[in-house]
Amino acid sequence: MAPKITTHLLKQLRHLMKNTAYVPKTLHAYIIPSGDAHQSEYIAPCDQRRSFISGFTGSAGTAIVTDTDAALWTDGRYYLQASQEMDENWTLMKQGLPKTPSEAKWLNKTLDVGSVVGVDPYLLESECWRDFARELQGGGHTIIPVPDNLIDLMWDDRPPRPAKPVVPLEIKYTGQSLTEKVKQLREDLVEENASMIIITALDEVAYLYNLRGSDIEYNPVFFSYASVTQNEAFIFINESQLTSAAREALQTEEIKVIIKSYDDVPKFIDDQLLKQSGKVWISNHASQAVTQMVPEDKRLSKVSPVALRKAIKNTVEIKGMELCHIRDGAALCRYFTWLEKEAVKGTQTEISGADQLQKYRSELEYFAGLSFSTISSVGPNAAVIHYTPSPETDRHITTDELYLCDSGGQYKDGTTDVTRTVHFGTPSKFMQECFTRVLKGVISMATCIFPTKIKGNCLDTLARKSLWDVGLDYGHGTGHGIGMYLNVHEGPMGVSWRSYPDDPGLQEGMFLSDEPGYYEDGKFGIRIENIVRIIEAQTPHNHRDRGFLTFKTVTLVPIQTKLIDPSMMTENEIQWLNSYHAECREKVGEYLLQQGHKDAYDWLVRETEPIG
Repeated sequence: MAPKITTHLLKQLRHLMKNTAYVPKTLHAYIIPSGDAHQSEYIAPCDQRRSFISGFTGSAGTAIVTDTDAALWTDGRYYLQASQEMDENWTLMKQGLPKTPSEAKWLNKTLDVGSVVGVDPYLLESECWRDFARELQGGGHTIIPVPDNLIDLMWDDRPPRPAKPVVPLEIKYTGQSLTEKVKQLREDLVEENASMIIITALDEVAYLYNLRGSDIEYNPVFFSYASVTQNEAFIFINESQLTSAAREALQTEEIKVIIKSYDDVPKFIDDQLLKQSGKVWISNHASQAVTQMVPEDKRLSKVSPVALRKAIKNTVEIKGMELCHIRDGAALCRYFTWLEKEAVKGTQTEISGADQLQKYRSELEYFAGLSFSTISSVGPNAAVIHYTPSPETDRHITTDELYLCDSGGQYKDGTTDVTRTVHFGTPSKFMQECFTRVLKGVISMATCIFPTKIKGNCLDTLARKSLWDVGLDYGHGTGHGIGMYLNVHEGPMGVSWRSYPDDPGLQEGMFLSDEPGYYEDGKFGIRIENIVRIIEAQTPHNHRDRGFLTFKTVTLVPIQTKLIDPSMMTENEIQWLNSYHAECREKVGEYLLQQGHKDAYDWLVRETEPIG
């Protein structure tokens, strides 16, 4: 893929940085974060400012432009992609590597003392702002809010903010009414001596009020804020988006949610500050702009209680998540049945394959769309961890190379995310070794037992050990939370070598991914990903009544045994795999037969034959 030429854009931006008609002071550096005003990971086209200025289209990264330099920070998932998408004007800063300075350290080293750094305060989390300000102050610099986003000023054909219909999600899927959720939230406020909360994350608003939308591709959310006091509940939204059913759902017998304009938040906060005697709770991940609307002495800044409740699924949500994974597994079985035959012909490509998989998913009950853009990747493309096939990069799926497919669906009763790596020909011994080591990591995570509320990063080594044993590794986290018909990546917990600052500890009812991998740049990529549910573990002891937990794998898609070297696996690992495959055959097989997909059932039976 040809990188985007950014010379003219950078010249324009640097001109605006010096023009005091647009900035409060002359800027020596301008920060372009990747998120939106709600700190979303996936963003609408109108918010893809970092992509517009740099050419890098990945979901994570920060761009900084000074008078003479342009640099972009991103993590190990995107090193290769960023290097391919950016032109020579940009320097790639590889986050996570020991020699890579933080953004603030780089600015301190690059700028002359007394420099001014600007950023749109709606696009930077308050915690990030605070850290930036402290570090820059140490280097003799200041950070200031720039109310008019400079990228927006130069982006002539910037798309409008989406305003798509918002609909209610019935209690048969959510398991809890809006009334129950608001009551629980008010109890959380009382515990913290807060009289009001401002909710800024889009998935939290959707979860709290049992609404879903489609303003951001793959994420069933809508542009909005919410606020709850002890007596009232509010939603801030473009009113035209609310369907009559959504309006009706917001007016329960006990709670009447007051509908206000999306842009009313600043005035609303000013008015409420005069009425509320207690603290105002605002997430530590809210934007600097919204956070600063609440004076520090009135502010309670900590992880949102809605995020914590959303992460622990109730019994109805758990059932839905498990059922949707059976249906989703059937779509994958149909896909690999079809693809195995097509690979011999060599006529299908990454794009046509992804389209066929989407077709199979779209035929499933409760299907509402994909949960992210399908990573359909052949050979060297699979080494790009978050690869998206394009006409320029599209490769044929054949019997000669490894094929990695990372995909997911949104269903009214749950969200899925699954990765399988397959070879339709004869894999090399090294591929088999790497695949087996990755599988050993998957099993090690899936079978581990751990104390309640242990932090996710304590488990990360389990997934990496087999790779580390021979000097191999992967440059991404091992597991992320996942929503229930919400965002495919959900916090506040996760499993990574880095600790998650807001990790409440792993608890029963949470769902996470289990996804180690291995990548050879320019050659191939391997990843196996299952979604796991945290359940109570049966242990002979219970130290200090702490309670112990383990995982139940809910993804049900065969793992290709052709790629496994059984001699590298222990008896317990082989037993786990055979047991897992028996469950795939039983649950997904029954569904496939019910739907009349005999060919996919036959493929499933063959692929789940015991090994060892």
